[in-house]
Amino acid sequence: MVKESLRIAGVEIESRLWVGTARYPSPEVMVKALEAAQAGLVTVSVRRLNLQNPQETFLELLMGRFRLLPNTAGCYTAEEAVFLAELSRAALETNWIKLEVIGDERTLWPEAEQLLQAARTLVRQGFVVLAYAPDDPIVCQRLADIGCAAVMPLAAPIGSGQGIRDPERLLLIRHKMPEIPLIIDAGLGSPSDAALAMELGYDAVLVNTAIAEAENPVLMAEAMRLAVEAGRRAYHAGRIPKVSYARPTSPLEGLPWER
Repeated sequence: MVKESLRIAGVEIESRLWVGTARYPSPEVMVKALEAAQAGLVTVSVRRLNLQNPQETFLELLMGRFRLLPNTAGCYTAEEAVFLAELSRAALETNWIKLEVIGDERTLWPEAEQLLQAARTLVRQGFVVLAYAPDDPIVCQRLADIGCAAVMPLAAPIGSGQGIRDPERLLLIRHKMPEIPLIIDAGLGSPSDAALAMELGYDAVLVNTAIAEAENPVLMAEAMRLAVEAGRRAYHAGRIPKVSYARPTSPLEGLPWER
């Protein structure tokens, strides 16, 4: 059985399914879904938290139970992202940050120039940066060259549920960057999307809306966990090559007639 852990910045992360904390019908459902997912990392938006009084938010339900990964969601500039990262490090006592810098509120697409600028600053300041990125091989490579601990290219726009729109491009990024941890982030809609991400050789997936807004978030979280496990095993098993013609599964030799 394939059961290898993922290591990022020297830290072992048991599960390759990472889960967000937004959009759940209630904090209680959120916690149950995170437990069903056996989430390796749980992302929290620094903007949504009252860091001085955790009891006023859902933060107290998470601390001590899950490994938290604060993010800079909602930032449009490098300056904003760096400020939130510094705030989260002081309040949550972690130098891990999921870096997000977006270009506009309609597409929520990563803003490459500001993203790279923020990544440089945070890496210099000693942060373990996991960078949410466009599915652009050049931008992803530059983030890795800067020193990001992991790069997280999107599968589709955040919350869209469109699934993996361009598997060939994601595969190109994987082949171009064989050593650095790569995590599919944003746009997944179903367990089959998560399985495909793992079959492409990605190290983990981050899922939020597809779980939180499912009719049964807890059951969907479990399904995502099983899909990630199946996809990872399939990757290690090695699929057969695709061909453009049929291949008989039974030999033709020995048939009672000749062709």
